[in-house]
Amino acid sequence: MNFSELGTNLSPELKFRWEMLLAPFRQWGSAVVAFSGGVDSGLLCAAAWRALGSRMLAVTVSSPVESAGDVTSARELAELVGFPWLVVDHDDLDNPAFAANPPDRCYICKRARFQRLQELANQKGFTVLVEGSNADDRGDYRPGMRAVLETGAKSPLLDLGFTKEEIRTMARALELPIWNRPSAPCLATRFPYGSPVTREGLRQVAEGERYLSELGFHSIRVRHYGDMARLEVLSEEIERLGSMHESISDMFKSLGFHYAAVDLTGYRRGSLNEVLE
Repeated sequence: MNFSELGTNLSPELKFRWEMLLAPFRQWGSAVVAFSGGVDSGLLCAAAWRALGSRMLAVTVSSPVESAGDVTSARELAELVGFPWLVVDHDDLDNPAFAANPPDRCYICKRARFQRLQELANQKGFTVLVEGSNADDRGDYRPGMRAVLETGAKSPLLDLGFTKEEIRTMARALELPIWNRPSAPCLATRFPYGSPVTREGLRQVAEGERYLSELGFHSIRVRHYGDMARLEVLSEEIERLGSMHESISDMFKSLGFHYAAVDLTGYRRGSLNEVLE
């Protein structure tokens, strides 16, 4: 596909929604897009580039808490489509309030990051900071949304009612390779609230999830409970996980866990939020 003609071959229905997404970028005139490497912010980058050209900048935050492959995914899409892209190093663990892992950890994280990106936008003369929340995010505990409001970041996917399914459909129609990339929230989401987020714990989680992925499991979460790892896989894959219990147990013990437990409910979004009122 010729990415200089991005969006010109969409169906009439998708074309209408695509034009709706382009409209606010044209109104703003320039934008910095917070680009995680995932499908939501990836679609925003494509729209911003189509509407604004060089008057947009995609910025990816590189931090120890980010999932493996985020920066690589962001780089590959930027190079493929051709939009301007920048990586900013930011160590969330340097903030004791974040590392303590309170229930509003995501607010603490996003506020610090968005303030930094807003400063970058101001320094470089961009009008707005844009982020990738979508309509489905209204159905979960999202303390980070307060940071979006407080820092003045724009959320066009949310404002226009784009659901995750619609975003993936449009990204696929645009031939963006990240259209089916699994959701990859930061690794701090693997720690129960109140349990400190540590560099060693992040290493254990990352290596554990990489190991399960290499075994062919999908939608994996390794939840960190000190000396115990609670493993979440899709419900239809639990039986296969159990059949491999000896080798999986040995692997997680080698990572420093004493126990590896299987969550019989299976993988679901935001399972650590279930304990909150």
